[in-house]
Amino acid sequence: MEQVNEALVVTKQAFSAIGLRWEGTFAEAGEGGIRAIHQELQRRRGEIRGIVDLENFYGLSYHAYPGGIGFEHCAVFEVADADEQVPEGMIKVHVPAMKYAKYEHRAEQNIGESYSSIYAWIEQQGFKLLPQEGEELTHFEIYPSEQDPYSTSPQFTIMIPVLEK
Repeated sequence: MEQVNEALVVTKQAFSAIGLRWEGTFAEAGEGGIRAIHQELQRRRGEIRGIVDLENFYGLSYHAYPGGIGFEHCAVFEVADADEQVPEGMIKVHVPAMKYAKYEHRAEQNIGESYSSIYAWIEQQGFKLLPQEGEELTHFEIYPSEQDPYSTSPQFTIMIPVLEK
């Protein structure tokens, strides 16, 4: 069955967020490394002050390892005040205003196919991906706060930074 969802380009204003950081290989992520920090973030949500949206949290992904074998993932809640206090063991990140290709992944769909579809759509629309160097944000996902991080059928929104050609 072909998996076709609507994609669109949206602009998200700059934001600050507080949460937990994980770094590892794609294999480690597949073994549950990211799911564990999502669960920990859900458990510690009450420690974060000034959360903008209690219904959703973000999974921000950045390149971390040379050769593309791993990455950094930050599970965070957006906060209203960039100067908000950071709880012990957590981090604060700042993301500049950007345009994103936005794609809704549904629970019954294949995650790999969702990513393939949105990247194909980006190319078809004539957009290009932001430079993939250094600490650049490669993409982020928006997760429902109450979703079980160990669900085999998660739903989330994919947000990929893009530039017009």
